[in-house]
Amino acid sequence: MQKPLLVPGEGMEESPPKTLPKSLRDRISAYKAMAWEAYRSKPISHWILLVLSSAAMLVAFPASSLLSRLYFSNGGKSKWLISWVAVAGWPIPALILIPTYFILGVYPTPLNLKLVVSYIVLGFLTGADNLMYAYAYAYLPASTASLLASTVLVFSSLFGYLLVKNKMNASIINAIVIITAGMVIIALDSDSDRYGYITDSQYIMGYVWDILGSALHGLIFALSELVFIKLLGRRSFHVVLEQQVMVSLFGFIFTTIGCIANKDFPAMASEARRFKGGKSAYYLVLTWGVITFQLGILGSTAILFLASTVFAGVLNSIRVPLTSIAAVILLKDPMSGFKILSLIITFWGFACYIYGNRPASKEPS
Repeated sequence: MQKPLLVPGEGMEESPPKTLPKSLRDRISAYKAMAWEAYRSKPISHWILLVLSSAAMLVAFPASSLLSRLYFSNGGKSKWLISWVAVAGWPIPALILIPTYFILGVYPTPLNLKLVVSYIVLGFLTGADNLMYAYAYAYLPASTASLLASTVLVFSSLFGYLLVKNKMNASIINAIVIITAGMVIIALDSDSDRYGYITDSQYIMGYVWDILGSALHGLIFALSELVFIKLLGRRSFHVVLEQQVMVSLFGFIFTTIGCIANKDFPAMASEARRFKGGKSAYYLVLTWGVITFQLGILGSTAILFLASTVFAGVLNSIRVPLTSIAAVILLKDPMSGFKILSLIITFWGFACYIYGNRPASKEPS
């Protein structure tokens, strides 16, 4: 029952003004109380899936980025093939989806024209996005490409605001400006991290395609969340798998047509023979690429379902330093002072973004 606004005998007294906690200890206690309240508002299965999905994004996406760069640095040439690898694992979520119907006791979501069109559009955009990133990893070091890809946070904020009506405030705008400044620093320092066999025009092409791919990735995040809100609803986790299967399937069809037109499939045998490390290394790189790409996509799609575009953007940006550090250690990527400065500035931008999306503090009652 709703409480009355005025309790008899107490309504005429003026209550003291309410103030937010001032000390650091009070603020920590307030945030702990909000975190505990948020935890209790969802079943334990929600948090388990959220943790697993976050881990998939933070592990699989950096791994797939490094594998893409490894493919090109060891003799691979085809950008279409790498974009095809990114969606060729669509049967993986399909194999998970089928028993999920029986475990959850649910039926497949009925298809209608709007839903099919949304899957086709998202599949085409995903294939195009993967192709743009393939050009980026062909011409840029993995650490540089991942830093540039942090601009997905900028675009996911803008598209999330325009399409999903996510909030936009001064802290988020500040984060957008800071991250953009970090990308400008990388552009000004192109000579220090460019491979010797990469021309100026190729480096510029990789830079531009990386930014465009990030813009498209941000749009895909917002459109995917919009599909959940408007068409699928947040009913059960099986809709996450359904969306990934269908989007990856149409992306697979799109990139398969591209590979056939570019005659990449017949060229795989000769490319494998020239690959540094031999045929086994070549097919291992592609196979693990298929697996890690799908795990990363599954994680990001699940985050959109379980949380929001905002949280997906935050996790997508946290993987940036993970990829950069791993690329320096494993692939011996160059790390100049300007790139380190750009990484620090990007961290600052992430912090502003997270602060701008913090839950509002509740005043004590």
